[in-house]
Amino acid sequence: MKNKITSWLKVAVGFQFLTAAIHSLSFIRSPQGKNEIEKQLLDLMYNYKMDMGAGFHRSMGQLFTSVSACFALIYLLGALINLYLIRKHAPHSLVKDIVGIQTLIYGAVFIVAIFFAFLPPVSFTGVVFLLLAVSYFRLKPAP
Repeated sequence: MKNKITSWLKVAVGFQFLTAAIHSLSFIRSPQGKNEIEKQLLDLMYNYKMDMGAGFHRSMGQLFTSVSACFALIYLLGALINLYLIRKHAPHSLVKDIVGIQTLIYGAVFIVAIFFAFLPPVSFTGVVFLLLAVSYFRLKPAP
């Protein structure tokens, strides 16, 4: 890999780790209601458990935590794979293929975030998608 290409990928790895870390902060602090309606909503979200069938009883808060953990883990997985490829000096064609797959996946995550998330996940996901797309298109076929 050329240094320029590696630099774009290294920046993408940094943003993938940063996105995973920032998103993990939500597990440290619980949301607090600012008024009675918000307090009631949060109480229902975290304490009312619905019957999901097959013996599963989950609250919306538990489902939200599950999705939130998956969001952080997908960014951690992408960062670790890219870091591994960089450190092992993987073949050029393999790096291009994996970065291409990640560009598609993080592009889909970006589209979902645009419609269903708020500013920080949308912006971080957009930056990661953009960096991976630039990395992919900067990767030239191996000579």
